[in-house]
Amino acid sequence: MNATLEKIKTHPLLGKLQANPYLGRLFRPGPIRTFSGFLAGGVLLFLVAPVVLSQFRLELLGKYLAFAIVASGIGLAWGRGGLLTLGQGVFFGIGAYAMAMHLKLSQTPEGQLPDFMQLYGEVEKLPGYWVPFQYAWFAIPAIVIFPALIAYLLGAMIFRRGVRGAYFAILSQALAAALAIFIVGQQGTTGGTNGLTNLNNFFGYDLDDPVNRKMVYFIIAGILLGVIAITRQLMFSRYGELLVATRDAYQRVRFLGYNPARVLTVAFAVSAAMAGLGGAAFVSIVGAINPASIDVVPSIAFIIGVAVGGRSTLLGPVLGAVGVAWFGTAASEAYPDSWQYIQGGMFILVVAFLPGGLATLPAAFRAIKGKWDDRKPPEIPSMGSGAIQEASA
Repeated sequence: MNATLEKIKTHPLLGKLQANPYLGRLFRPGPIRTFSGFLAGGVLLFLVAPVVLSQFRLELLGKYLAFAIVASGIGLAWGRGGLLTLGQGVFFGIGAYAMAMHLKLSQTPEGQLPDFMQLYGEVEKLPGYWVPFQYAWFAIPAIVIFPALIAYLLGAMIFRRGVRGAYFAILSQALAAALAIFIVGQQGTTGGTNGLTNLNNFFGYDLDDPVNRKMVYFIIAGILLGVIAITRQLMFSRYGELLVATRDAYQRVRFLGYNPARVLTVAFAVSAAMAGLGGAAFVSIVGAINPASIDVVPSIAFIIGVAVGGRSTLLGPVLGAVGVAWFGTAASEAYPDSWQYIQGGMFILVVAFLPGGLATLPAAFRAIKGKWDDRKPPEIPSMGSGAIQEASA
């Protein structure tokens, strides 16, 4: 850790992290050593999966990939920065509803209200905050900018006052519950508990056509690969080193003249932006969003996927999110009455025996093998007949 801090200290850009850092130099990439991994992932997602999976399973995989986008951001904030974000559903929901509002307006005839507003009859004209979302040039950036901006403002207030650990986790979880309750209460303009449904138009493409739905899957897969690449750049950059140092030695980093609160705020904002992307991807492939998908329970499910996969690794959160979601679906289909117990038992086993997640499984095998080798008695070299005769002489 001292070596890491010394490396950080020698980098002048990381010393202050002023309000307008030169991000191009700050987030310099580390050595490119995972090209083969990205290539393998691209082959699996773009070539193998569409061939071996049915249309239904491919769309399920697309939904899981949306969760993986969120998990990648959590891996950065929690795994590298120590920020246990139990309310990531807030930013997932902001991105999801931003996309859903645009898709709903794009399939609504001009001059008319969306179908659910006509059904409830609580408003006579389109609410003002809905109007900008009819334009793609506003809605698409809002998917990322709104969650990141809200997270940055919250982080600036929270981390500046030294709120971290369990207090931050509880606060973020409360925000997720508050957002879900707020959306339910605004039934006339948000759809209430039903949410926004029947989103069958994706930027002019009819989602009732299986070809177009497959196109949406490819877009989500491409976004995931891009998010993984960005996460890797951050993890293995100078900023990533400072983030790890802030997690492990917060006070020491502060005493060295750095601003750890701002470091954590940036990580929180980046993870929120990725959650917004995941929410938009979810809406695009599912065609609906409701408060139950952004409440406390989904937020905890994101954390479980990251923990099972391995929060401190690059691909662990991604594989964990996809694996946990797939396992839940498979278990519910095979054992509809007891699948939750099976899933819970799997979580307990992983946490108990692999605290670092499934990504640490190879290291655990190597450790067990090393202990087993240490227990073996040393081999005694056999003495040939000539050596025995010499010893007897």
